[in-house]
Amino acid sequence: MPDAPPPSPYRPDTPIAELAGWLGDPVEPADFPRTTLRFRNDRWATAVGVDDLSEGDWLKHFGRFDPLPDNLPKPLALRYHGHQFRVYNPEIGDGRGFLFAQLRDGGNRLLDLGTKGSGQTPWSRQGDGRLTLKGGVREILATEMLEALGVNTSKTFSIIETGEQLQRGDEPSPTRSAVMTRLSHGHIRIGSFQRLLALEEADHMRSLVDYCLAQFPGPPPPEDAPGRDEPAVRLLHLVVERLADLAASWMVAGFVHGVLNTDNMNITGESFDYGPWRFLPRWQPGFTAAYFDHSGLYAFGRQPEALHWNCGQLAVALRLIADAPPLIAALERFGPLYSAAIGRRWCWRVGIESLGPEKDAELVGQCEAYLAESDAPPDAFFHAHRGGRDLPDALRTLFEGRSALDSSHPYWDDAEPQTMLIEEVEAIWRSIDEADDWSPLHRKVAAIRRMGEAHGAAPEPAGHSASG
Repeated sequence: MPDAPPPSPYRPDTPIAELAGWLGDPVEPADFPRTTLRFRNDRWATAVGVDDLSEGDWLKHFGRFDPLPDNLPKPLALRYHGHQFRVYNPEIGDGRGFLFAQLRDGGNRLLDLGTKGSGQTPWSRQGDGRLTLKGGVREILATEMLEALGVNTSKTFSIIETGEQLQRGDEPSPTRSAVMTRLSHGHIRIGSFQRLLALEEADHMRSLVDYCLAQFPGPPPPEDAPGRDEPAVRLLHLVVERLADLAASWMVAGFVHGVLNTDNMNITGESFDYGPWRFLPRWQPGFTAAYFDHSGLYAFGRQPEALHWNCGQLAVALRLIADAPPLIAALERFGPLYSAAIGRRWCWRVGIESLGPEKDAELVGQCEAYLAESDAPPDAFFHAHRGGRDLPDALRTLFEGRSALDSSHPYWDDAEPQTMLIEEVEAIWRSIDEADDWSPLHRKVAAIRRMGEAHGAAPEPAGHSASG
């Protein structure tokens, strides 16, 4: 986790309004029985200039969804399609969330405030449009842990308990309800492009490509890339770069997202929408997070494959406005980019300098083999051997000749690392559910942020920012 984001004044900016007529549907938020503030991310509220809101105003904007000043006049439920476990579904869209506001941070990045659990929309199908409070708590823990481990992730901005009793088939019911606001670097999904292909809306496809290039810019494609000046080709290169880095960041974090459908893929390369996630207790490539992932399609070790496949679906959609060969050339970059990214990120997490893709790949391979054979918990491995200390004999020579990164933070002297295993997640929820005791959650968030300070900022891919 880098230092706290710099403060910024409130800077509303709503370029998505120009696309709203065909990208989404204006909707009304649910009218909740009550609004009780449970989590407020002041770290990021400061970065977008809403940190001075009173609790009453916070509840008004993020519990009742009164428009923020000079922002979107009504929430917008976005339209998209998507492959869900590789089965195409044209019947989806924002079914229990909407885009509520857009604003700039101190670095001039466009950020979206979106919701989960804010009520029914035209895309809700048979759903109630709600979110369980437990789901909101789990999202806090996932996003905080991933941010601390250098993953480009959405931020849990606000959790407000809403006073409804929800029935759910996969957890004890009735259960408490909440509405969540997340801060994201855009909400445009691969599924947004898939919908435009299905409807053969070439002009809208071009407009969406232009929007993404303008609002989420990045470096140009390599000099020898065919069609590198075509907007659709430029966008695919950026998405391939970002998702290759995202896949690598999940692997180094030992994180299993669980549901890597194309409607869950943000073209900014930002990880979001945390349902059945898990962190690895042991290094097991076949470990799955979702109980319904019977084939292991989205198992831990298959996540890079899944993101590559999703990039391929974006390429298929972009064929509506671009030729195939330059799109294929962009897709072919995924493997080398992923290998380089996992090497850089592995070195960063274990606290040593990177020596380039070839040497880093050897290090990663040997460390993975050691983790699999020794059954050592991944978090404990990275913590115990920070900067090359206390290495097992099997790895000692691989660390020779590499300078150690800064390990002066007192966190590295802790006897045990911070972890986010399911047992602790359930214990934190149990304290809330049974005793309305939020102190374990607040202590955990503080401890995770301390760990993030010790790690510092993760390495960016060569030549560009992972978030665009």
